[in-house]
Amino acid sequence: MKFAPLMRAALLVSAVAAVPVATSGLAALDSQVNPEFDKLFHIYALIKDNYVDQVDDDKLLKGAIDGMLASLDPHSNYLDGPSLQRLETMIDGNYSGLGLSVVEEDGAVKIISPFKGSPADKAGLKAGDYITHLDGVLYYERDLDEAVSKMRGPAGSSITLTVYRPGRDEPFDVTVTRGVIELEPVTWELKENVGYISVNEFSRDVGNDVAKGIADLKKQAATTGTGPMVGLVLDLRSNPGGSLDEAIALSDIFLEKGVIVSQRGRRASENQYYRAESMFKGDAVKGLPIAVLVDAGSASASEIVAGALQDQHRAVVMGERTFGKGSVQSFLPLDRESAIKLTTARYYTPSGHSVQEGGIEPDIEVPQLSDPDARRRAERAVRESDLRGHLINEAGLEDKDLESDKTTDPRFSATPEELEEQGIEDFQLHYAISTLQRTAGKPAALAAVAAKPVPAKTPAPGAAAKPAASKPKKN
Repeated sequence: MKFAPLMRAALLVSAVAAVPVATSGLAALDSQVNPEFDKLFHIYALIKDNYVDQVDDDKLLKGAIDGMLASLDPHSNYLDGPSLQRLETMIDGNYSGLGLSVVEEDGAVKIISPFKGSPADKAGLKAGDYITHLDGVLYYERDLDEAVSKMRGPAGSSITLTVYRPGRDEPFDVTVTRGVIELEPVTWELKENVGYISVNEFSRDVGNDVAKGIADLKKQAATTGTGPMVGLVLDLRSNPGGSLDEAIALSDIFLEKGVIVSQRGRRASENQYYRAESMFKGDAVKGLPIAVLVDAGSASASEIVAGALQDQHRAVVMGERTFGKGSVQSFLPLDRESAIKLTTARYYTPSGHSVQEGGIEPDIEVPQLSDPDARRRAERAVRESDLRGHLINEAGLEDKDLESDKTTDPRFSATPEELEEQGIEDFQLHYAISTLQRTAGKPAALAAVAAKPVPAKTPAPGAAAKPAASKPKKN
């Protein structure tokens, strides 16, 4: 097991920082804790002597560790064997499978997000779906690694998933043909005269990849005859997070001064401020407006970027309220084959806002009208505040306070069928591109759109942008 890459890498649904283990804390256990440890060992002995079947020591030890970490918050956990291998594969390698990021939630297999362009994505699987059966076999309260192993297999082979989708009355089956999953965290494309960059996760080198993408988009705009770029769309939808360093690097590409993000922990040594121009100098698209797309699947590192660009007034955030995970996990190796992921700090946007529970509120709330299930899924979307044992926001936010305005915007009344007739496959992206084109060369106009949108009769302002599939690029 290679810990060096893992220490630099992204754990999905996490903003991860690598920190040294505090050995002084291990050496200074409070003597008052000893009676509780005596109780633990007593229970261990009772199990060993009286349980109906002989129990392996490793199983009991792992169960005790899992229990301790699970009692803290949803993002602290123990990694060994298959779970570490799975993490390393997700970050470093290619594999044959479906292309899904999944977690176990209340005993069920839940999809965080399908990787864009993967077999799972093409089959129509969505963030928030629950997989109940694999080839007809119920997977409930079973080892997540067992389910992941079952979903992987030779490219070209198929598996049938039974899916429960919040908002639908009945589960349904989806047959997916496995493929070779090549992890491409960053893709880009020039859509008419607007640059489009999609960031799927914050694995290593994301900042450098986005910088390369911007340079390539500028070159394309200069050579294709569309004229110079008039704006940039940064798509962070369904991006579950990753490396804290890469979130800072991506923000730094567009910021020339000020704080990007700060983190505060229990110890003063864990309080840090990360500032602009620490990784990249200048603003790579200075003078161009930026629209950042987010949704309920945008978590952690995605929220750091969206919050930094929003607070620094460098971008207009569009889409839906984000997941609301405002904590930092540290990756602490125990030995060559095991480690723990432990929550060690909360992070804050430049204005001092904690996204924990509340998430990032978009400047312009844009529903995904092209998805027929989007509205019902949004009503039942699971966010950080719904997870058992989540950290409490210090401001004491309530869901009812975050979701008080249910008024339908008259701009967003088109049906999926109407949009399909217009050739619009992704309404949120279409709206972002149209807005950038309409406000081209008018930064003040874009700011006004964010501050006080003007209702229109059509479902989106400006000229329609022709939808096109994103073309992955190897960098």
